[in-house]
Amino acid sequence: MEHKIVFLDRETIAPHINIRRPNFEHEWAEYGRTKKEDVTERLQGATIAITNKAPIRKSTLDQCVNLKMIAIAATGFDIVDVEECKKRNIVVSNIRGYAVNTVPEHTFALILSLKRSLIGYRKDVAAGEWIKAAQFCFFNHRINDISGSILGIIGEGSLGSSVAKIGKNGFGMKPVFLDHDFVKDEERKGKIFLSKKEFFSSSDIISIHCPLTPQTENLLDLNTFKSMKNSAIVINTARGAVINEEDLCKAIKDKLIAGAAIDVLAKEPPENSHPYMELLSLPNFILTPHTAWASSEAMQTLSDQMIDNIENFVDGNPSNIVS
Repeated sequence: MEHKIVFLDRETIAPHINIRRPNFEHEWAEYGRTKKEDVTERLQGATIAITNKAPIRKSTLDQCVNLKMIAIAATGFDIVDVEECKKRNIVVSNIRGYAVNTVPEHTFALILSLKRSLIGYRKDVAAGEWIKAAQFCFFNHRINDISGSILGIIGEGSLGSSVAKIGKNGFGMKPVFLDHDFVKDEERKGKIFLSKKEFFSSSDIISIHCPLTPQTENLLDLNTFKSMKNSAIVINTARGAVINEEDLCKAIKDKLIAGAAIDVLAKEPPENSHPYMELLSLPNFILTPHTAWASSEAMQTLSDQMIDNIENFVDGNPSNIVS
């Protein structure tokens, strides 16, 4: 059987990343981006679909009867109707473990940028403040060490655990995790879990590494920010809707917390009216464009694993099956 492989959104992986072709006979078609209304047409005759953000829903599955596998070029799989795929015996595979370095490194870049006030000082130097200074330095913004601080982590998976390890071993921080009903026993080993009240009231830095679920949506809202130290900062490299975005803006403006660094939004890309756009001039707010995952090394690992998943499926040994 010769497979037809359709990559719906090649532009979600940087152009300098090499995507090797699978080692079996196949037809390959790729599109830079695919609007949701074009997905069904582009998947006609395809046996294998590759998608990152292009949605594959029941209506598409009903009309793409040749489809045997969907390879998701990401870890999150909410873009695919997994339950409908199961009914049709369509294998869905995702990517795992590729971001174990890039996301934690980005996280600490954001933490250090806020705690060392790098954005504020860079802006001041560019505006000529250092040239006008009466002495060798100036103190327009507070600088705080992270050694000895309590690092509150939401999400005890590979990324959250990696952030905890770096914080403890690299910076002398005390990592703690937010407790919840779904923590597995093996995930508790060697970790400190705190109740919601104690977690938010004691953490100096809160870093989010959990999936978006009904339990985590709007987990950080105005009441949460009011319960935190006014010296605390929030980092989000997970899912935008874990934070109530309007409430975060109010918390920063009202100085309920000391600052925030955000890599993900509830809706991406943002519109000009997004509330975070009002904060971009502030020295204690950082917004990066969903790039925590996007080191060249991580994207190459993702690409290679994506093709591995496809080859394993064709060989009869599917890998990274989403259930």
